[in-house]
Amino acid sequence: MAMNHGIHTIDTGFVRPHFDAAYLVVENGRGAFIDCGTHYAVPRMLEALGNAELSPADVDWLILTHVHLDHAGGAGELIAQLPNAKLVVHPRGARHMIDPNQLWAGASAVYGESVMEETYGRLRPIRAERVVEAPDGHVVDLAGRLLRCLETPGHARHHLTVYDERANVCFTGDVFGLSYREFDTANGPFILPTTSPVQFDPQALHASIDRLVALKPAAMYLTHYNRVEDIERLSHDLHAQIDAMVAIAETAQHDHADRAQRHAVMKEELTGLYGARAWAHGWEGSRDDLLELIGMDIELNAQGLGVWLDNMQKRAS
Repeated sequence: MAMNHGIHTIDTGFVRPHFDAAYLVVENGRGAFIDCGTHYAVPRMLEALGNAELSPADVDWLILTHVHLDHAGGAGELIAQLPNAKLVVHPRGARHMIDPNQLWAGASAVYGESVMEETYGRLRPIRAERVVEAPDGHVVDLAGRLLRCLETPGHARHHLTVYDERANVCFTGDVFGLSYREFDTANGPFILPTTSPVQFDPQALHASIDRLVALKPAAMYLTHYNRVEDIERLSHDLHAQIDAMVAIAETAQHDHADRAQRHAVMKEELTGLYGARAWAHGWEGSRDDLLELIGMDIELNAQGLGVWLDNMQKRAS
């Protein structure tokens, strides 16, 4: 088999080029997709099959790392085009794929119906008999190639990482952070954690990262974006930033009773944190460039930290 072990990266076209990836793994003429992007990514997924000399009937599996819409929004539409495929998803996420109304309603309450339609497209339900629940350790057999589903919470409680034993690589969804190629330098890739709403858990995220590093994989395949190596350094960077982000959140909570002010302070502090680390890494962009590339991530990370702070406060009361 070729050195890429039959792994094909698919740019789903979400937000901008090289922002959101899905993957096609090919083994002995059979295929498995890992994540699928939004409804609007389905033509790109089918085009990737043709490029790999497969037909829709040759796909056995669509495996979701989690059901956030940039990873799973197109799952129902894609499965409808794959006559022999089953969907593999964490047990906590299965019901949202069978009946996506709650998922849609929750996101629409935040973003509004029109933005949801424009950004993600409608969510299509998947018949229950085509959905396979994957608890920790569940093995997907792709023509004899074992794809092991590992429970990796921290970003979301229903998050799986797919460990490809043949290639010795992990498909990490969002649990091993974000590494946009625009930040690559002579020092390698740059990485930052994602704490987007609503289930950030720093202890669980630390533990999930350590679990994956312990496998000693040759590479991680991130949704945002593509293959990264140098895993020991990147994991150290993620751990350090998670701790720094928690410290930023706790200080903002202590200093600002008003939630809007707390949020604004966290955004500013996160911008400073990521900028300082990117420039120390050798990236030569400006603050405006930084905000253009990761402004949305900074906003979502601050929102997620805010939810975490509120949940901690509720537990303490």
